[in-house]
Amino acid sequence: MSRLVKKSPALCTDQPLENSDILNKLHLLGQLLRSCYGPSGRLKHIHNNIGGQVVTTSTSSVLLPAIYSSTPLLNLILASVRSHVSRFSDCGLFAAILCVTLIEKVKVSGLGQNEAVRINKHLLGLCTDYLHQEACGCKVKLDFCSSQNLIKLADSILCSKPASMLTEYEAFHISKLAVQAFLLTVPSNSSGTVTLGKTVIVSIEGVSVMESAVFPGLLIDIPDGFESLELMTQPCEPLRVVLFSTSLAGDLSEIGDGPIEVQYGVDMESQILDHLLDMGKQALKDDVKLCVCQKVIHPVLQQYLRSHGIIVVERVGINLMEPLTQLTGAQPVATLHTTIPHKAYGKVRNVTSRHFGSKTMLHLYPAEESVICTTVLCHRNETMLNELKVAFQKTEHVLRLTLREPFALLGGGCTETHLAAYIRHQCAATSSASVLGCLQTEYLLGVEAFCSSLESVAAALQHDTRDSLIDLTFAHHWTLPKDVTQEDIESFDSKCGCGLMKSNQTKKWCHLNTKYAVFSPASLSRDGAVHVDVIDSFTAKLNALQVAIETANVVLDIRYTIQDKN
Repeated sequence: MSRLVKKSPALCTDQPLENSDILNKLHLLGQLLRSCYGPSGRLKHIHNNIGGQVVTTSTSSVLLPAIYSSTPLLNLILASVRSHVSRFSDCGLFAAILCVTLIEKVKVSGLGQNEAVRINKHLLGLCTDYLHQEACGCKVKLDFCSSQNLIKLADSILCSKPASMLTEYEAFHISKLAVQAFLLTVPSNSSGTVTLGKTVIVSIEGVSVMESAVFPGLLIDIPDGFESLELMTQPCEPLRVVLFSTSLAGDLSEIGDGPIEVQYGVDMESQILDHLLDMGKQALKDDVKLCVCQKVIHPVLQQYLRSHGIIVVERVGINLMEPLTQLTGAQPVATLHTTIPHKAYGKVRNVTSRHFGSKTMLHLYPAEESVICTTVLCHRNETMLNELKVAFQKTEHVLRLTLREPFALLGGGCTETHLAAYIRHQCAATSSASVLGCLQTEYLLGVEAFCSSLESVAAALQHDTRDSLIDLTFAHHWTLPKDVTQEDIESFDSKCGCGLMKSNQTKKWCHLNTKYAVFSPASLSRDGAVHVDVIDSFTAKLNALQVAIETANVVLDIRYTIQDKN
């Protein structure tokens, strides 16, 4: 009989944002997130005491799921940002840092929480309206006639993941591969609804990053004994392929549910093996050259097929079945009870082998135009390789988002400082205090908390002994060494965070999060092409901005938290 334990009462916290312990944990979370933000962010070595593997990362999609808190408010913030990252892949740390910073700024300002929620919602609307305007000063249009901006977008994402440990040249190489893989998955001739293809990633440890490459078609692990077979030259006709999603191991469990009637003296295993060999004979008769099975193939059947020149690949796993089906056009055979239907066969143009370090892989070439490709990612050790793989997957997803909205935002903190200057100017020109039902002083406090939060996110990109500034012409973000005075800035040859502006193009600067005269930031020149070094995903960052402000408003609006302690 188990011991009965009296249930503990639920923990009810009134006004959680007035609790110093919760505020300290919120501040600690903000410090943790800021410390790994941007290209020079610090890595995090995480091991949760409730179990799990040790993680070294600076990527939000890896970092945020590894963070666990016993505080409901923090879990709400983390869950909200994790949801954003799962849908948009990028700007997770931006959203989390902005959300935490805005909550802290509101608390420090002394502004009432109800008033803060209304003002934040209004200012978010101003931001989103401005970002959707054609004349927006921090938005650039992506030209799909050139891959230059796509490569810069990919490079900006990869360079913001320092745990990948890529040199500048290696990051540029991987960026080009990401764009190449993305373009290979976009069908060139398609009418109506466009269905994108798939990139399969193969990881190779212990090989130089520069050995990474993208191949049209599929690379799969080479079967045992294939090394001894002579590879065929370029065939005149496509090679016929058969796919099996069921096991060909001859196990009784694969036959199906229900009773099995066996005559006395009949060897069941021999009967099943004979049936498997009959399927092999049919494949041979139908001129099959490649047999691929998701699960296991009986050794005798393997030997029979290989002895007749058929390439046999087993244990490919369920993840490769969909791209194999798309590549070959074959329909996976899911039962052994019938003969192989003729329509189930697919085809490939050729089969060759490729070598990466000590690993050899089978390369299946598409017989026709295909939107399936394979990216081989190489790195020096497992930790770097895992981080590179995550970063590459996120980069490819962000590139796909550009098909929906072909725009990008200025990177390097310039979008944040530009938005802050724009909001200050708009709110100084037209006050909405009466419409929002608050005093003018409360409205100004809310505007300052909102804008200084945006500027704090830009400043969080800097982790070394450098100052963060904003120019008072274009409202871009600048970082300069601490020993450079404002009088020397004009002679100091530097660029802004996004690389669009040079120091000789503006005359006045001000340190971030300090008072400066309200001004209307100058817009970008629309006469010619805009050459920016660092850009961010428009779709991902816009949604991250909305998630950050809306989540902060939810947290500010919470009056009670009830936590079950059992």
